Amino acid sequence: MLTISVEFLHGTYRADPTGTANTGRLAHGEWPPSPARLFAALVAADGTRDECRVTDGSELEWLEGLLPPVIHAASRHHAQRLEPRYVVEHRSGPSKSNHQEYVGRTGALVRPGVRLSVPVQKVVYAWDEAAPNDATLNALRQRAARVGYLGTSDSPARLRVSTAMRPPETDTFTPDQQGDTIINVTKHGDLQVLDRLFDEWRNHGAAIGRAQFPALSHGQRYRSPAQPLERDAGSVVAWLRLGSPVSGRRVSALTALFKAAVLSQHERLYGEPDRILHGHGFDKRGYEIARYLALPNVGYKWSRGLIHGLALWLPPGVDPIVRRRARDAALEIGRLTGPGVDVRVARASDEDGATTQPVRWCKPSSTWATAFPAIHERRRTLDLDELARWCRNAGLPVPVDFRSARTPLVGGAVDLAPVEVNRPGRPGLPYSHVKIRFAEPVPGPVVIGSGRQRGFGLCVQMDEWD
Repeated sequence: MLTISVEFLHGTYRADPTGTANTGRLAHGEWPPSPARLFAALVAADGTRDECRVTDGSELEWLEGLLPPVIHAASRHHAQRLEPRYVVEHRSGPSKSNHQEYVGRTGALVRPGVRLSVPVQKVVYAWDEAAPNDATLNALRQRAARVGYLGTSDSPARLRVSTAMRPPETDTFTPDQQGDTIINVTKHGDLQVLDRLFDEWRNHGAAIGRAQFPALSHGQRYRSPAQPLERDAGSVVAWLRLGSPVSGRRVSALTALFKAAVLSQHERLYGEPDRILHGHGFDKRGYEIARYLALPNVGYKWSRGLIHGLALWLPPGVDPIVRRRARDAALEIGRLTGPGVDVRVARASDEDGATTQPVRWCKPSSTWATAFPAIHERRRTLDLDELARWCRNAGLPVPVDFRSARTPLVGGAVDLAPVEVNRPGRPGLPYSHVKIRFAEPVPGPVVIGSGRQRGFGLCVQMDEWD
C-alpha cells in the first residue's frame, strides 16, 4: 500500500481546474485536489533529469504508472469567489504610471478565482496495490518534504508519504467509470510531457502555459460520496445440489444439460419458455439472458474442482411471473443424463456443504478469481480496458486491477483444454483465468466473459484467502 496525505495548514485550498480563472468565469474551485496536481507538485519539488538534486527521478516514473488512487477527502466545503484586484505588472523598464501606489509602474488585473474552506484539512490518496521499494519510498518522502503548497501559493500544505497510513474518517472518492465526478489523473508518459513543457517555458518564457499541452489532461470518472454504489445485480432463482460430484472438466456438458432440462420442464408446466431462458428472439444488442451455472468446490485446501451443485441466475428487471416459472422449472429437475453425465438433482438445503450455499457465491467481496476460465469476448490482448468492457457487459462495476494467467489462480479452479471450452462448429476463442479487484466489495455471483451464460467465467470470493 502507498498513501500520500496532504494537510492544508490554513484549512483553505485554491486551484484552477479548467484554466478559466483568469477569465472571471470560474464558479467552482477544484475539489478534491486532483492526483495530477499532486504529481505535478512532486515533480516540481526536485525537478527531473539533470535538475534533480536529492533524487534521481526514477520514483516519478514508478508513480505515474500506478492506477488512479482512492481519494479520502471531505465532500462538504465552502466556496468563496474572490474579487478581482490590480497588482503591479512586472516589466523590464518603466512605463506610463497608472498604478496608484507605484510611480512609473503599470497595474495588471488579476482574477484569483475561487477559494475553498474545508472542515477536514487532510486529504489522503491511497494506492492499495502499490508496493514501492525502500529507495522509491525514500525518494518520494524527500520530494514530499520539499512541497510547500498545493494549487496556488496561498494554499500552504504539508505532505507525508507512508505505506501504512490510516485514512481519516471522512468521505471517499472512488474510481468508477459510472461515476458522477471527473477528476484529472496521471497516466504513463506524463513525465515526458512535463519535461517538454519545461523546456518550452525555459526557451520562450511565460508565453508557454500548461493549457497548451492538452496531453496532460486525463479525466477519470470518480464516484463521489453523493453517489452511493447501487447495483441491480440480478439474482439466483434456484439453487440445486447434485447427488454425486461431477468432474469440473464436464462443465460445458453439464450446463448444456441443465439448460435443456429447464426449458423442457418449463414447456411441460407452463408452455413456451420466455426468451430470457433460451436467448432467442432479441432484435438488439446489449441484452442479458439467463445464466446456467455449475458450482465447483474451489478455494479451500482440499478443493479439487468437483461440481457439487447448479444455480439458475436471471438478469435484473425480469417479470416476477417469469422468475417464478423459471424457478419452478429448475426445481422440477430430478436427473441429468447425457454424454459423460448421469447424476441426480435435488433442491439445495441448509444442511448441504458450503459449495451449494448462496453465501459462498453471493457474499460481497472486493477480490474475485475465476473458478472456471473466462472466455474472451474479442480476439485481442487482455488489459484493464478490455476487462472493464467485460465487467460492464456483465453488469459489474469497473475493476481497478487484475491479473490473468492461462492456468488457475485459486486452489481447485478448473484447468480446461480448448475442446472442453469451445463449442463444436463455432470459432474458437481464447480463454484465461483471471483475478479481479474492485474498488469496493461487489456482491455475487460474479460471472464474466462471453461464455457466462454457460457457466464459464464464474468467480469465487478471494478476500478470505488474501
